[in-house]
Amino acid sequence: MAVVGCGTSLYVAQAYASLRESTGAGETDAFPASEAPLGRRYDAVLALSRSGTTTETLRFLEAVRAGRRLAIVGDPATPIADAADEAVALEFADERSVVQTRFATSTLAFLRAGLGQDLEVAIAQGARALEEPLRVAPAGDPHFVFLGTGWTVGLANEAALKLREAARAFAESYPAMEYRHGPISLAGPGSVVWTLGELDEDLLRDVAATGATVIRGTLDPMAELVHVHRVALALAEARGLDPDHPDHLTRSVVLTPSSETGGIR
Repeated sequence: MAVVGCGTSLYVAQAYASLRESTGAGETDAFPASEAPLGRRYDAVLALSRSGTTTETLRFLEAVRAGRRLAIVGDPATPIADAADEAVALEFADERSVVQTRFATSTLAFLRAGLGQDLEVAIAQGARALEEPLRVAPAGDPHFVFLGTGWTVGLANEAALKLREAARAFAESYPAMEYRHGPISLAGPGSVVWTLGELDEDLLRDVAATGATVIRGTLDPMAELVHVHRVALALAEARGLDPDHPDHLTRSVVLTPSSETGGIR
């Protein structure tokens, strides 16, 4: 299977692809829709798109060779749903905000359940994440780094994206063991290094030695992402930003011939 998406949907695709393959459900690739190889033969492809209108994702579905073309969308009356052989619509998760939160966690929960995972603990911890004190004070100009391993690499990517989108924060993400291979040089007293899942203790000691604040994610990684959403919201509000409508972003990227070249003719 190949799983594709753009932005948040790409990072959910990365998480699911890693989970699916690690649980023995089959070889699974994840690609940005704009970069997915069209010449490979897949038994099935899965497109993720909250809006159901994203141009790159629609083009992929229309052009790819696959046994089955599947989609998960927020609105069933959309071109991507129409282009798929089968589509699941999570209409309750089709939020109004430009910045995705509910659709991402709902889609991932749906996909995890499809792999037979028991989500009772994750759901309870997600509720806890909505109530517990914030682990990062919404003040100053922190440098965020999110680290994951396996399926949580995709969630680390998504966590960093939320801080960038909603709060204009300097936020990075890496596969955990790759962080020592260069990026750790930016870490220091102004850095917040946040882990998603269980990581190598030697790595965390190296990070702490830089003076960075290390936050160990103690919740199910999907629930941990909910806490990150709250931090992004609080930081945006502290900076006087509208976290639901960031500059230069829209709910869906629908390209026209001129917009694909930046409007240059």
